Amino acid sequence: MKPAFKTTNPLKDFHSLRVSQPPRTASPRLQNVQSFVDAQIVKTGFDPITCRFNFLLKNLLRRGEVYKARKLFDQTPHKNTVSTNMMIAGYVKSGNLGYAKQLFDGMLERNPVTWTIMIGGFSQSGQFREAFKLFRDSWRCDRELDSVTFTTLLSGCNEPELAKELLQVHACVVKLGFDSNLIVCNGLVNSYCKIQLLDLASRVFAEMDERDTVTFNTLMTGLANDGLYEDTIRFLLEMRHLDLKPSDFTFSAALSAAIGLGNLALGQQIHVLAMKTSFVLNVFVGNALLDFYSKNNCTIEARKLFDEMPEVDGVSYNVMITTYHWEGQLLEALKLFRELVLTNFDRRQFPFPTMLSMAANTINLQIGQQIHAQVILTTAILDIHVENSLVDMYAKCGRFKEAKMIFTDLACRSTVPWTAMISGYVQNGFYEEGVKMYVDMRITDVAADPATYATILKASANLASLSLGRQLHSSVVRSGFMSYVHSGSALLDVYAKCGSMKDAIQTFEEMPVRNIVSWNALISAYAQNGDGKATIKTFEEMIQSGRSGRFDEAEQLMAEMPFDPDEIMWQSVLSSCRIHKNHELAKKAADQLFNMKELGDAAPYLTMSNMYASVGEWENVSKVKKAMRERRVKKISAYSWVEIKHKIHVFAANDKDHTQMDKILQKIDSLTELMEKEGYKPDSNCSLHNVAEEIKIESLKYHSERLAIAFALISTPEGSPILVMKNLRACTDCHAAIKVISKIVQREITVRDSNRFHHFKDGFCSCKDYW
Repeated sequence: MKPAFKTTNPLKDFHSLRVSQPPRTASPRLQNVQSFVDAQIVKTGFDPITCRFNFLLKNLLRRGEVYKARKLFDQTPHKNTVSTNMMIAGYVKSGNLGYAKQLFDGMLERNPVTWTIMIGGFSQSGQFREAFKLFRDSWRCDRELDSVTFTTLLSGCNEPELAKELLQVHACVVKLGFDSNLIVCNGLVNSYCKIQLLDLASRVFAEMDERDTVTFNTLMTGLANDGLYEDTIRFLLEMRHLDLKPSDFTFSAALSAAIGLGNLALGQQIHVLAMKTSFVLNVFVGNALLDFYSKNNCTIEARKLFDEMPEVDGVSYNVMITTYHWEGQLLEALKLFRELVLTNFDRRQFPFPTMLSMAANTINLQIGQQIHAQVILTTAILDIHVENSLVDMYAKCGRFKEAKMIFTDLACRSTVPWTAMISGYVQNGFYEEGVKMYVDMRITDVAADPATYATILKASANLASLSLGRQLHSSVVRSGFMSYVHSGSALLDVYAKCGSMKDAIQTFEEMPVRNIVSWNALISAYAQNGDGKATIKTFEEMIQSGRSGRFDEAEQLMAEMPFDPDEIMWQSVLSSCRIHKNHELAKKAADQLFNMKELGDAAPYLTMSNMYASVGEWENVSKVKKAMRERRVKKISAYSWVEIKHKIHVFAANDKDHTQMDKILQKIDSLTELMEKEGYKPDSNCSLHNVAEEIKIESLKYHSERLAIAFALISTPEGSPILVMKNLRACTDCHAAIKVISKIVQREITVRDSNRFHHFKDGFCSCKDYW
């Protein structure tokens, strides 16, 4: 007879494994330790040795000593699933997914915890497809999945490309009955919002049996991020109707919607709600309110809130500094930044890009260098946005050596730093260098964006290179950026400054979107080319009022304006005074211009100097030149250029350096004889030097635009049009001379000076002798 098996009580045997029983008077702490040991023994299959090793392993992993934990794990004589799960979790937590996967692959037996740990590791590291593959494998192994597994998996689904996988997860949720689980459903709503499937997120929300604050916050955040601001506020009202308590995320989403709607009153109501619920004391909500007031141009309200916040952080300072920067209150921004430097907040999160942008826009190299020093001290130099801002700052401040050094060391040269370099060159007048930089950018296969095109088109316009402008036009069209107003307006400006009004008008007509910038560009183009009738009525009336010489009305208009006349207005008055020889008002306009602190333009000084010289007031000429020296205003040398066979030829007055100068001078002499027969008489008043009359007349023949025209005449086929560019205003004598030349040679000659285009044909100019 077989002996009967003795049945034993597992719990009784479990108690017998204890080293000793704690006394009844043991402290609560000792009782907790005992309970923990009991639980560990159960988990490890009642093996005291494995229990001890697992206890030590857990302590090492808790302290982050993964290397020591692995050594202990390898020495454990009897490992079990709990041991391996702990080691895998340790690797996952430290970011060593490779080692975690090795242990996982080597396991003979896995439980739901094992799968959840690995799924969570890949999901949280942004490798959702790997996490989903593990989830699918666990499903095939017929493992029992729980809500934690689904929640862990869904936490990493945040890319639109993952829609297919998310739908499959959703199907599993429904099939296994977890669609009634609040936490899982919140995870689904969150994932659908993140991958911008708001309709599915709303459907899950509508079908949920139970909703909490997290549910509403998740959907409201998704709606706000997708621009559905009214829906966001609707759910806020529904949430309040259900008496659900708001959280900091509730206020963040609601304020984001208020910003999107541009509704100041709504944001203020949300502010009141935050005060009633005491969330205004929460720094996260406080920062959201700061952002709201900042983006509604309520700088005073934002600063008042900032000063009243019981707790501020680096974000609070960042928002306020950026606000002051937007409002142009640079001293306040700098003061607040200096205050921020004295705090203990994480320096790597300081608003360095904003401060560097401020230095760049104000051309303040000193501030820029101080910020650069802070960047180096805080290791923020490793931030790509900071590096790009440094390139922009140095380039715009004209320090191209430093800008190029930082640019060269960039690990990733995206469109942003390339555009910053190009913009720096163009802004400082180095147009050819800007073009060369653009060519290098395209050679390296970096795509241009609308800002790049707007900048390089500006360079093209200033170089008046029609061939470059056409090439850029093709690039803008191919890139799909013609719909951007600034790109189209810049292109229009190129054609206008190259004298091709036909292309300028066509560009304007083809622009899908127009605003004040594009209209101004076309008006300016017509004005530069002397076609006042084509401009809008208001502009035509303004032009007719300078042209009529009605200076009393002009002065009265400026006196009645609700703001002070600016540099452009006074320069227009001064220019009109030159034409109509109104010396008294010219002196008044000049005094207004000379008293402007920021005036660095030499044009008004030269206009007054020329007016004094034309009437022989040489003493006043000397005074103007002295004032220029004292204010360090430099006179720009006059030069003209012409493009022949895709090559630019530049000429200065009395230039003798050109390789074909002998032929050019011969052409000028032959033209002079023919011009005299046509009745041309030199105007010696245009030679603004106190020298003999015959020397004045002789010098007029060799002004830069005449040299350029003569070269074009001997270098191009008869009858073909000529386009000459000049960096300064053409003098009256050259204007008269070119009218006669156009009649003699029977060619259309276009001269663009600093003011406008002059289209000469058959002895007449499009400006009707006004410029």
